[in-house]
Amino acid sequence: MRALAHPVRIALIEALTLGGAMTATEAGERIGESPTTCSFHLRQLAKYGLVEEAGGGKGRARPWRLTGIGLGLAAPEDAEGKLAAAALLRLARERQLERYWTWLQSMASYPRRWREAADDSAYILFLTAGELEQLKEDFSAMLMPLFLERLADPSKRPAGSVPVELLLFSYPIALPAAGDQNAAGQDEETLA
Repeated sequence: MRALAHPVRIALIEALTLGGAMTATEAGERIGESPTTCSFHLRQLAKYGLVEEAGGGKGRARPWRLTGIGLGLAAPEDAEGKLAAAALLRLARERQLERYWTWLQSMASYPRRWREAADDSAYILFLTAGELEQLKEDFSAMLMPLFLERLADPSKRPAGSVPVELLLFSYPIALPAAGDQNAAGQDEETLA
């Protein structure tokens, strides 16, 4: 997590995710950083197994690629790990929300169909922890085939497709009532 909690490294991961393998120079042009800076941070990401040399390059023109698709982070147990995870998540969400603000400011320049297809919705749902877990699983089941297949293999992307960012935040906005063990999401074993 500490390896990722840096703005340049997050930007490099995003660039490689969207653009595929690229050299430090190409990545630098995409994210607005120098090739030297990108090369340093790509080597750091490689040290932690997040990127690797893609092969086919010579000297400084060595392309880099991601070692996997997407990032999953285990919830750390220690205080230092929790702080690092929170910093990483905040950095990633700030970048995503910045893209959202850019969309709002520039959406008039998009074709009408794209403006109408985009969505900006918010809902308040009264759910149990189990229902929220099921909702999360259902969304993942629906989106994963599109995500994995089209991200890994550009030939699977339909003509006219562009990267679309879908942010889904789901979180309780109130604590369960005192003494309501079921709403608190405790296991049945704990309740017994």
